[in-house]
Amino acid sequence: MRPVGFRKKVAAEKTGDARAVRVAAIALLARRDFASVELTRRLEAHGYSPGVVRASVAALATERLVNDARFSENYVAYHANRGRGPVRIGADLKALGLPGDLIESALAAITDWRARAQAARSRRFGPNAPESWPDKGRQARFLQYRGFSADHIRAALGTDLNLDD
Repeated sequence: MRPVGFRKKVAAEKTGDARAVRVAAIALLARRDFASVELTRRLEAHGYSPGVVRASVAALATERLVNDARFSENYVAYHANRGRGPVRIGADLKALGLPGDLIESALAAITDWRARAQAARSRRFGPNAPESWPDKGRQARFLQYRGFSADHIRAALGTDLNLDD
């Protein structure tokens, strides 16, 4: 029995066929958007020749069917709306192989990270700010796991974080 999501490898005579690579790439792009590096990895994993895959993905990029800037903007918007912070989203995009300048510009398009951190905190823990240190710590760890920076976390927990409490 094959694992879920496992597909057969490409027949040996089609590994170098540019048309077969293009058809497979368009079939993948029909389901969802991909970054060029991610699409290249996926096609190579299916068994297509790396040189033909790179050429096909480059051709798709010139036709604007694959657009890393569009992908990064959509990825950031989607994950930010789901309560993720810029640190985690940036790390995910970097793992997908996107260049740093695209990641930075996509993250800079969203300017209200502090409000998003506050919204994520209040959705999880309620509208009232934490009063005890254990609650502040638990909520701060939650926001840190979600990928918010220390400034965003301080803003979400309130500015009354004294060490004298």
